[in-house]
Amino acid sequence: MTVHVVGAGLAGLCAATALAEAGIEVEVSEAAGQAGGRCRSYFDAQLGLTIDNGNHLVLSGNPAVHAYLARIGASDRLTGPKETEFPFVDLATGERWTVRPNAGPLPWWIFARGRGVPGATLGDYLGMGALAFTNAGKRVDQAVRCEGPVWDRLMRPFLLAALNLAPEAGSAQLSGQVIRETLLKGGHAYAPRVPTPGLAAAFVEPALAYLERHGGRVRLQRRLTDLTIEAGRVATLTYSDGIVVLGEADSVVLAIPPWVAAELLPGLSAPDDFEGIVNGHFLASAPAGAPLIVGLLNATVEWIFCFEDRISVTVSGANAIIGEAREKLAKRLWAEVAQALSLPADLPPWQIVKEKRATFAATVEQNAKRPAARTSLANLTLAGDWTATGLPATIEGALRSGETAARLVRQETRA
Repeated sequence: MTVHVVGAGLAGLCAATALAEAGIEVEVSEAAGQAGGRCRSYFDAQLGLTIDNGNHLVLSGNPAVHAYLARIGASDRLTGPKETEFPFVDLATGERWTVRPNAGPLPWWIFARGRGVPGATLGDYLGMGALAFTNAGKRVDQAVRCEGPVWDRLMRPFLLAALNLAPEAGSAQLSGQVIRETLLKGGHAYAPRVPTPGLAAAFVEPALAYLERHGGRVRLQRRLTDLTIEAGRVATLTYSDGIVVLGEADSVVLAIPPWVAAELLPGLSAPDDFEGIVNGHFLASAPAGAPLIVGLLNATVEWIFCFEDRISVTVSGANAIIGEAREKLAKRLWAEVAQALSLPADLPPWQIVKEKRATFAATVEQNAKRPAARTSLANLTLAGDWTATGLPATIEGALRSGETAARLVRQETRA
């Protein structure tokens, strides 16, 4: 039996490593010249550094992230503050504060001076409580009042990062799931963590090494262009380098972008509206003692990441600016960084990375289009953050989809 995993993004790598761990023969085929999908690192000649295509943040309480990293031997490749804290700067007013939740689920931090949101009352926090419920079919702005200090200074930036969409227009159901898995569990569940020294070193290279040790094959620059179906099963896979005929016991995990899956599987329900992300990388040093992550309000920049060798920024829900000239964007983003971190205004060496289809749009309508992992074809399973994981398009969601696909394949082999 061979499982053909099509796509070497995080969903595909997770499925492949989980199957290899179970002793199942795996072959991974990836259309690009490197694994990782949208989570990749590369050497940028303009900066002279290895950078990530985007600043991907995970949280301390993400179970699939930690299970995946433990499997591939990379548990030590996440870094972040010892205690959960989120420093913010309001560029319009110059005000600065840090939200410091306590570790446990009883949120006494909201009453403690210097730990909560400035100017917030108990009622402001309680007003966000409705988002913790399912709210199926509702937008966020139909579930809660999107105003007040807690919304403006905590919930909106938090959900913008999670949904990659102006959260007011986002799915309240997806938002609620994020809140239940993080904010409601206490600070221990949502301490920010970043891959170190980068995405490839944390999530991709150890997975490729794991597959090699366990007999898995990974073939790059091998694009799936067609598949045929006979008697309710995938019969052949046509790649750019030839046709593979599947045996009776063979299975397929499609871990590819939704627009590609929809072309290969006519009639597949899949998200078809997407949101972009803009990331800026600057060859500059942060001030001594600067926090790893700083959130900005009343700015284009959403989050600043202060790495040892550079300063990077993220703009989520970036469809409105993604078409702008790169140098214009670099100047605008650096001006905000300089203001927030009290750095010189002169633009340092820079790089702008745009992902035009970074995630599906996390709206009610698009969420309803997400397919289940199990398909009507007996030997075909779907994986990807765009499938029905219950979460927005996040690293955690991608890895969960890979685990789900692997579990379904294992069930099929035992049937």
